[in-house]
Amino acid sequence: MKHRSTFALNCVQVFGQDADVRSIERGFTLVEVLVAIVILAFGMLGTVGMQAFAIQANRDAKLQSQAVVFARELAEMMRGNKEIAVKTTAAANPYLVTSMTMATPSFCMRVANASTGCTSTLDVASAEMTDWLARVAAELPDARVTVCFDGAPFDANGLPQWTCNATGADEIVFIKIGWTRSSTDKSQTGSAALERASDSGSRPYVVFPVTSGNAL
Repeated sequence: MKHRSTFALNCVQVFGQDADVRSIERGFTLVEVLVAIVILAFGMLGTVGMQAFAIQANRDAKLQSQAVVFARELAEMMRGNKEIAVKTTAAANPYLVTSMTMATPSFCMRVANASTGCTSTLDVASAEMTDWLARVAAELPDARVTVCFDGAPFDANGLPQWTCNATGADEIVFIKIGWTRSSTDKSQTGSAALERASDSGSRPYVVFPVTSGNAL
């Protein structure tokens, strides 16, 4: 009887140890699954962040390309109307602007005005700029445009600047375009996360030189 009791006790101990081991193994498996889920979650968050960054980069690239197209278009208009484009004052040259508004908008190129049309090269320049500025404002968020004769479009550090400094007779025209975009400094939050097209907010993103040639 004593031997049977000892055998039974040993069996119970062995079976009990096996049950404990299985419980521990099941516990380790659960921890591994949880760790895998956490790692997967971090990976998915990283993927989402990369996708968001890629979308923003594509948007910035699209706006940059569109601004270059606008600058090239305006340069061609100025070359096509160089009688006006070579003049150095805004009153005589509507192509020269320092904001998104014009002193005297013109709509003589509209179809509704086909019977009268533009009666002078000055009217043509005003009408072209009226249409061009309207399209720039529609395509670029909070756009800013400066078109001026400038001898120093870049500062001492080689960075583009909004101010114009026409000190000589041989200066050429520069088309400067900027707009509001997200800051490249990702630590910025709120309003600081946006770079606005202003003297203090940001620099021109497009600086396009124009040589209109001699007057006719």
